[in-house]
Amino acid sequence: MDKSTRVNLDNLWSQDRALQNKAFLQILKSTDKPVDWAYDVWDRLLDGLHDKDNHVRAIAAQVLCNLAKSDPKQRMLKDLPKLLAVTKDERFVTARHCMQALWKVGVTGPKQRHALVRGLEHRFKECISEKNCSLNRHDIVVSLWNVYGAVKDAAVKEKALELIESESDLKYRKKYASVWRRK
Repeated sequence: MDKSTRVNLDNLWSQDRALQNKAFLQILKSTDKPVDWAYDVWDRLLDGLHDKDNHVRAIAAQVLCNLAKSDPKQRMLKDLPKLLAVTKDERFVTARHCMQALWKVGVTGPKQRHALVRGLEHRFKECISEKNCSLNRHDIVVSLWNVYGAVKDAAVKEKALELIESESDLKYRKKYASVWRRK
């Protein structure tokens, strides 16, 4: 790992928000493609999912999702439940940042895709009693769309349409369905 990457990774945990945000954007950019240092930071990022600072939790979740493409050992299969747990974070913005990045896990391979779809299906069903159910469900449908758009797996589309159809409120069913119609 080069020095600037190491500095940016260290700055992800900075108390200086400007420095932290700059580092975060740099790390996201560098992890748009596979990197060879994923496992050097993997455990620290997993720890970050439980940090007292919700901003750190959101950063850790999003970087882990980006690193899924750099995971030849398929550790994500074991760690995906930890990311899905962040989608229930006490701070909705943190939960939402994680949820919106999860699709990146599903495009890395068939096993990851299957695990993600199962996890998102479970979240879709269980969030019915949560305050932001409709936003959660919308984000789940968008995540499934993003996976489908990248890999064209018919099973992903089928599951998304099944979930949409299971929505009892017609207004929201139409809203979720529009994600698939407009794209």
